[in-house]
Amino acid sequence: MTAPPLSRHWTVQDLDLARLDTARVHDDDALFMLVCSASFIESGSDTYTSNLAEHFAGDAEVGAWLREHWEPEELQHGRALKAYVQRAWPAFDWDAAYAEFFADYRRLCTMDYLEPTRGQEMAARCIVEMGTTTYYEALHRSTGEPVLRELAWRIRADEVNHYKHFHAFFLKYREREGLGRGQVLAALVRRALELRRDDAAIALRHVAPWHVRARRAEGVALTQDAVAALTRDAYRRVQLHLPMDLAVRMALKPLLLRPRLQRLVARPLAALGRGVILHAA
Repeated sequence: MTAPPLSRHWTVQDLDLARLDTARVHDDDALFMLVCSASFIESGSDTYTSNLAEHFAGDAEVGAWLREHWEPEELQHGRALKAYVQRAWPAFDWDAAYAEFFADYRRLCTMDYLEPTRGQEMAARCIVEMGTTTYYEALHRSTGEPVLRELAWRIRADEVNHYKHFHAFFLKYREREGLGRGQVLAALVRRALELRRDDAAIALRHVAPWHVRARRAEGVALTQDAVAALTRDAYRRVQLHLPMDLAVRMALKPLLLRPRLQRLVARPLAALGRGVILHAA
């Protein structure tokens, strides 16, 4: 099965940053941490691309798509988010903070984090794209600032498209490798458990001290306890706006359940997820 067709991609220049309502977001520290941490993670995506390209060496279709579409689009997300951060929060030293983040983050981007088979890795990539799709939809829902809402929705659309490609590649390798549903489920669960484990935590850990310096330069003192509360607020904001039904559908799709069974399973899983989120919040 071949991947879905490609369409024209938007550019950073399509965003009208002059419309940015700075007053609406400048003092929203939790929102800043969400946007800035996302800009860090997206900007480091080329490291993952090289690992995936090595894992799928010899597959010209996958390799070409990773190099010519997935990596450039992910890096463009990073540039667009960086441009937004620098416009909305100009006191923040993005380059210095990112350099410290990447020195830490790159140590995680190793082949050891990939699944043992190509089919399982493609299933796992579906979970990653589910996470990014729902994250940017939550970001879109959580703010009234029009430029950020537009940017988050554009990135969300890209992540949905990436999901479709990874799922198509998964189907190809599932058949080729003869993967059973249990092997696919194991890959999905492993990657789902890792979603919040490293990337976001590392990004927020490096965003926080530089944000404290920027706010201090503006005459706003943030204590260590205040920063910890902001981090909790950032997680809570995503959780409360997360499209749980969509997350569950995307997570279950690689299991290739019959439609009726998927509907029966998805409903209680989404309800359980919402309950856990509300309890945690």
